[in-house]
Amino acid sequence: MTVDVTGIDHIYITVTDMARAEAFYDRVMLAVLGHRKNTFSIHGDPHIQYYNRHFGFVLRPARTDRPHDSYSAGLHHFCLRVDSIADVQQVAKALADQGITATPAENYPQYADDYWATFFNDPDGIRLEITNYRQERRRRHDRWHQLGTPA
Repeated sequence: MTVDVTGIDHIYITVTDMARAEAFYDRVMLAVLGHRKNTFSIHGDPHIQYYNRHFGFVLRPARTDRPHDSYSAGLHHFCLRVDSIADVQQVAKALADQGITATPAENYPQYADDYWATFFNDPDGIRLEITNYRQERRRRHDRWHQLGTPA
């Protein structure tokens, strides 16, 4: 028996400075991406959640001040998907308008012919990406049952 995973429910990231991270993610998640926000506490630790209809992105305090290393075991980068190439371009401009250093929206044909993305880092060095909903992903979603059973 298999169970269909329908999405990512939430992602937690640890940050070394909650106030600095909140200021950054308010610009990204609220101002640019239109998420909502709430705060809560678990075992006395403050948490900040940014969420939309699909998933939650939660900040919690780190227990060490070691810098993030995307090539150590753990998270390499986190990629959010928007619907279109125009959306990627709009996000890249909006990030710049918010004072966030991000790469220009650009086509990366080495990944896929229709792969567009912008990249930027959070204050702790976590690499973030915004990409478009590419045809391969759309086909995978729309034709899942026609693709056969995975090996």
